[in-house]
Amino acid sequence: MNKRLLLLSLVFALVFMLVTPAHAGVAPPESPPGSNIDGNSESTQVRIVAETVTLTVSEDPADKANAIAKTEAVFTMRNLGTVEEKMNVRFPLSFFNGNSDGFGNFPEIKSIEVKINGKTVSTRKEMQLRYSSEYSYDEREEIPWAVFEAVFPPNQDVTIEVVYNAQGFGYYPYQVFKYVLETGAGWNGTIGSAEIILRLPYEANKKNVWVEGVTGYGDPTSGGVFSGNEVRWKFEDLEPTYENNLQFIVATPSLWKSVLSETENTSKNPNDGEAWGRLGKAYKEVIRATKGWLREDASGVEMFELSRAAYEKSLSLLPNDPLWHYGYADLLWSHYYFSVYGVGKPDTQNELPAILRSLETALKLKPDLQEAKDLLHFISYSVPGAVQQNEDGTYTMLGLTATPIPPTPWGGDVTPTALPTSTVQPATASTEIASPTPSEPTKTNPLCGSAAMILLAFGLVTGFKRKTTK
Repeated sequence: MNKRLLLLSLVFALVFMLVTPAHAGVAPPESPPGSNIDGNSESTQVRIVAETVTLTVSEDPADKANAIAKTEAVFTMRNLGTVEEKMNVRFPLSFFNGNSDGFGNFPEIKSIEVKINGKTVSTRKEMQLRYSSEYSYDEREEIPWAVFEAVFPPNQDVTIEVVYNAQGFGYYPYQVFKYVLETGAGWNGTIGSAEIILRLPYEANKKNVWVEGVTGYGDPTSGGVFSGNEVRWKFEDLEPTYENNLQFIVATPSLWKSVLSETENTSKNPNDGEAWGRLGKAYKEVIRATKGWLREDASGVEMFELSRAAYEKSLSLLPNDPLWHYGYADLLWSHYYFSVYGVGKPDTQNELPAILRSLETALKLKPDLQEAKDLLHFISYSVPGAVQQNEDGTYTMLGLTATPIPPTPWGGDVTPTALPTSTVQPATASTEIASPTPSEPTKTNPLCGSAAMILLAFGLVTGFKRKTTK
């Protein structure tokens, strides 16, 4: 047995030794959010008359799998009193409420630029009491603030501009950005008007901005209006609380640019099988989480169909390419296991036979294709009656003629029953061992704990190859 299959066997041994009631995940470490400025005064007469915050998302130059957002916040302030006010205005450089990133760390926004009425002013870093919030775990009492002096004459507008880069966080293929309106509650009265703009380097839509059916990250802010490459949220006469803080979830820009690039390539060269395959792979990456499940919102379902159609077009043009056969099977497997078999639905589109035929073809074309062997190995454990792994390393495709046994509760006796229909010869041994991938946010899922652990193992072995395989 090669090292990879030894690793899989050990994982599966743990699966069947331990009772896991439901699969759990670990939320990703967060990055400090953008925030409104705070006057840190209980008796101020200065009000935020209007504010416009623009988050311009782009690829992180340090890591193309991540994203950053240049955040430009413009506040129109007005002193409603009759006396000039001088005060130290502050901006939180870390988590405003004293929380950590979820792992006991306290990252900070690295640099900030402030202008008052168009003129740059200096800031100083000070440790001060955290902002008191209902949504706080009180992990530390003091946090770093960028502090600057401002003067507010009576009945005059003063413009304050704050510019900085916010780091996205999350698991590929998504990045999360947050903006805290709550810290603006310390000024006089309500916020007269607020407009928050999420700006992407391409057209914004519900495919690349995840707004419905989100799992693992909490609910994104609803009510945004899509227009061109922007999504806008508007508020009037707002008295902000923690419930008004915003969250945005976007597809990693480098990946979405691949979708756009390959869409253009297939339009210009409709007989380019490689371009169609790359398009199918790009859409697959957008909709699939590390552990294998797919987005289930309407846009996610649409992208699944686009991915499937692209793979099928690729295979019609390149029928002898084993990696595209594997990539197609890999897509269908994620859909079949989580959206069909795992929830007890009938396989009305015959996805399982299509998966097995594609893997069988892939191994006939390239007997040493380890990715195909790995997927068959997982199928043999997770869907009884679909695939039989033989002692000599071959695989018998039982599911091409038999109906797999439905999922059973933990502890149920499962006996695969099917007649052999075809056998794939053993592949050349490989010494490559999978690298573990990070855990992913919790997702409610109908599968039992053992099934979830199987897919966790699937993620461990295949996740590291996502960007290099088809």
